[in-house]
Amino acid sequence: MSAPAPSPLAVVDADTLPRQDEVLSPAALAFVAELHRRFTPRRDELLIRRHERRAEIARTSTLDFLPETAAVREDDSWRVAPSPPALNDRRVEITGPTDRKMTINALNSGAKIWLADFEDASAPTWENVINGQLNLMDAYARKVDYTDPVSGKSYALKAAGELATVVTRPRGWHLDERHLQFEGRAVPGALVDFGLYFFHNAQRLIELGKGPYFYLPKTESYLEARLWNDVFVFAQEYVGLPHGTVRATVLIETITAAYEMDEILYELRDHASGLNAGRWDYLFSIVKNFRDGGPKFVLPDRNAVTMTAPFMRAYTELLVRTCHKRGAHAIGGMAAFIPSRRDPEVNKVAFAKVKDDKDREAADGFDGSWVAHPDLVPIAMASFDAVLGERPNQKDRLREEVSVTAAELIAVDSLDAKPTYQGLVGAVQVGIRYIEAWLRGLGAVAIFNLMEDAATAEISRSQIWQWINAGVVFENGETASAGLVREIASGELAAIRREIGEEAFTGGTWQQAHDLLLTVALDEKYEEFLTLPAYEQLRG
Repeated sequence: MSAPAPSPLAVVDADTLPRQDEVLSPAALAFVAELHRRFTPRRDELLIRRHERRAEIARTSTLDFLPETAAVREDDSWRVAPSPPALNDRRVEITGPTDRKMTINALNSGAKIWLADFEDASAPTWENVINGQLNLMDAYARKVDYTDPVSGKSYALKAAGELATVVTRPRGWHLDERHLQFEGRAVPGALVDFGLYFFHNAQRLIELGKGPYFYLPKTESYLEARLWNDVFVFAQEYVGLPHGTVRATVLIETITAAYEMDEILYELRDHASGLNAGRWDYLFSIVKNFRDGGPKFVLPDRNAVTMTAPFMRAYTELLVRTCHKRGAHAIGGMAAFIPSRRDPEVNKVAFAKVKDDKDREAADGFDGSWVAHPDLVPIAMASFDAVLGERPNQKDRLREEVSVTAAELIAVDSLDAKPTYQGLVGAVQVGIRYIEAWLRGLGAVAIFNLMEDAATAEISRSQIWQWINAGVVFENGETASAGLVREIASGELAAIRREIGEEAFTGGTWQQAHDLLLTVALDEKYEEFLTLPAYEQLRG
């Protein structure tokens, strides 16, 4: 038998990492190259369509359910494929990046699911991309033991039956992987992350009684879901797996996708597992799409926009009803609190808020929810146990009483709250601190006792941009302006220097982060995604 032909993919401007060849084997690269050849042209067309749709929203300042897909929504007969056993009980899901320590802790956390994240919780350095794949491959082979070089503490996997089921999140369609190129062109990060993970692990996962399961981020339309479905069909045929082996949960974290939930499930129906109700990316999407829609679309401080806000409740209620009507799981939002080791009183208050949030989701009909830290798993588990008991989910709760209009989904002005000066300060603080860590290769960062990821940085810089362009006047009489933001950012940079010391400050990327935040928050032209210019500055 002749050797396989060399892959047309080239690794560009990247240090060779230990064991890199295990991930970038000739066969795996050939598979990713074929994904790129077949599907990147359609990805490119869909990105153009996003811009066209955004221009239409700018013209009309409204959205509606699509008339051309009414038949799909009105047809009560179709359902998604039955859930595989490993995905039937999803009452608590923990999220986090795929570094080695997190891999072990998440699998051992007691959660039913681990969202292994190559997207918002992971800065896409070459080291993170490759080592994340290796850590998952090693985990399935039970070769992922780890000893912390600082503390000396050792980490190892529990028994197989106690481990969470992995659902991997690749990057969104808009992000490229600059270090992997075809004829001088970068391959979409989504196809790199999906392709390498699927190729190396799909068969092994089946042998373990599970399967290749995915979360699909930043989806904006049913046509983007159709593209993913075609990728799944091809991938299964390529490696000889039965149709429907792949299962996908779609994050409804864009405002346009909220109007196409039925259609998205329909396109993926042989591979669909459920939908997830995010929060920060959803709000970011509202600001991005309606940024020139006038005062009625101006959001208050991000922490004032809870899931009980009327327009957010409309979105979550519609999601639960849609999922259960179609036999899919409805997964709730994130509890991002990071427990304090020094302040029990902070924990007490925060844990009570987490419990209230998870109690509400379980009572509303969600089948599960997200947490960011293992200490929150028991709290969320208790909330869903109280409603589900021994049942794996509550998909039989159809919520037929729910009726949501197109206008209710974008009734931002139904929320009785206003932007505050302290909200502006908080947005600047989170923006600088998160971007600084991201530029050093960290995608999930604890800031002020909350786990922040790229989504929270996006809503922070978007709110700054929106408030300035809307001429918001704060309660202290000051008007949102570029000058005010620069003043706050300069003060925050000085405060950070005092807080961490000169050596740590100069060893970080603080000035760079400060400058990038001001660029994406103050430029007249609104940057579509913060991570696009940030990726140009990312080390590695």
